[in-house]
Amino acid sequence: MHFNHRPGEQLQVDFAGGKLGYVDRTTGEWIACESLVCVMRFSHFLYVEALRSQQQEELTRGLVNTFHYLGCVPESTKFDNTKTAVTRASRYEPTFTEAMEMLAAHYGTTILAARVRKPRDKPSVEKGVSVAYNQIYGPLRDRVFYSLEELNTAIRQQLDIVNSKPFRKKTGSRKELFETYEKPLMKDLPCDRYQIKHVTEGKVQRNYHVILGEDRHQYSVHYTLIGKRLKITYTTETVEIYDGLSRVAVHKRNYQKNGYTTLSEHMPERHRHYTRQQGWNAEYFEEQASRVGKATLHVVQRILQSRNFYEQTYNSCLGILRLGNQYGHQRLESACLRVQNAPLVNYSMISNILKNHLDKSSADPELFTPLHDQIRGPESYQ
Repeated sequence: MHFNHRPGEQLQVDFAGGKLGYVDRTTGEWIACESLVCVMRFSHFLYVEALRSQQQEELTRGLVNTFHYLGCVPESTKFDNTKTAVTRASRYEPTFTEAMEMLAAHYGTTILAARVRKPRDKPSVEKGVSVAYNQIYGPLRDRVFYSLEELNTAIRQQLDIVNSKPFRKKTGSRKELFETYEKPLMKDLPCDRYQIKHVTEGKVQRNYHVILGEDRHQYSVHYTLIGKRLKITYTTETVEIYDGLSRVAVHKRNYQKNGYTTLSEHMPERHRHYTRQQGWNAEYFEEQASRVGKATLHVVQRILQSRNFYEQTYNSCLGILRLGNQYGHQRLESACLRVQNAPLVNYSMISNILKNHLDKSSADPELFTPLHDQIRGPESYQ
């Protein structure tokens, strides 16, 4: 039977059976994702997004993103009988979850449910799933993604191509039909996005982190809060931590099990120093030396090349750069200029030159040999 659909009347929602996914860089594990497929019944305008799961939070976030992709709100939204949207399936009076009811009230749309095991109740989205397999899954099948955001960016690019592609058997495209006939009749988006917020509590551990038990992930707060019980408010996107009414930390939510999200400003100074040490490399010291001058850069590069194992040279480079803080960059550059042609350079040599003010001497730097306790004079050979 042929049906005539009114523009802007209904958005149909379903999950695709096939999975997309990405590779976790830290573990090499392939993370399978659920694919939310939404279709406007009149224009067949399509929206697809990869979600971490079909859980209520993720479904809600996907629907909110759908409305914002459309730029407006349909008169009604029809779901399959997924448990995260429908608590009691019924042909006549289905019961929806509180979260779905609140989302519908926030956006001003009416939610409906298809009959159980009746895919013909939502043929548009069933066709949309087929289109997603052929025109979104297909072009992405040989690509490797390393985050959910990266995967969804690629999906969005393919999605724009699909919606702008001309129909084969009729004029126009999904996007043209939607923007011409549907969008003008649909409701405006509210000012703020709907989000489900959860609230829990956690005690700050000795490592100045609190645990979000749902994900088994730890988030940092300032180390002075160790031992206190704090309130944790979180959504699918963010984690906010409060001490009474004061927000003491906000983090992007991380779903890595047993992982840590740490801000450097929350760490004690000795921990910050250790973290900076872990990030040292040859490029870091070369960049810092180049800010002092060419001679200092030359000396640091020679020290870095003096060992097969770079890390052995890092303390020497750090010591030389700190001499610039003690004596000034101009004097450090002058001292390095005096030793740049020496057969061997090290921290002690530069330090002795500065300590004995030999960098201020008018002697030719190429011929100058710095004083040192271990250097023998002519009297030793009489």
